[in-house]
Amino acid sequence: MKNRTLLYLAIVNFAYLKGFSQKTTLFITDKVNEKYAYVDVTNTYERVAAKGYKSVDLFKKLGDSYYFNSNYEKAAKWYGELFAMRTPLEPEYYYQYADCLHCIGNTKLANEVLLRLNQKSEIVPIKKSKKRK
Repeated sequence: MKNRTLLYLAIVNFAYLKGFSQKTTLFITDKVNEKYAYVDVTNTYERVAAKGYKSVDLFKKLGDSYYFNSNYEKAAKWYGELFAMRTPLEPEYYYQYADCLHCIGNTKLANEVLLRLNQKSEIVPIKKSKKRK
């Protein structure tokens, strides 16, 4: 009798808890993705640049897009356009441009870019930490 009662309580408890368990949700992202077309932004930026539009932001985006997809030849082309504008740039662009140039075999220009990066980093004052004795 005691075993039947425990079994009955276990079944009721299981059924009760099953009612409050997590419900599966239907994700609608697959349906949404079918409705929208994929736009290749890099090709759009290239068409804009081919029409003669020049901007630091445009060349940064094009260079970064190709650099992070390991297309170093095209990245070097757009980073070259960026550096031809003679605007102040973040140090990461010097490194990425030099890396692209090394990958495509233009080590002489890559070394020049790294020298410019080194000169730029010498201008920035470095705070020395106080050592405790």
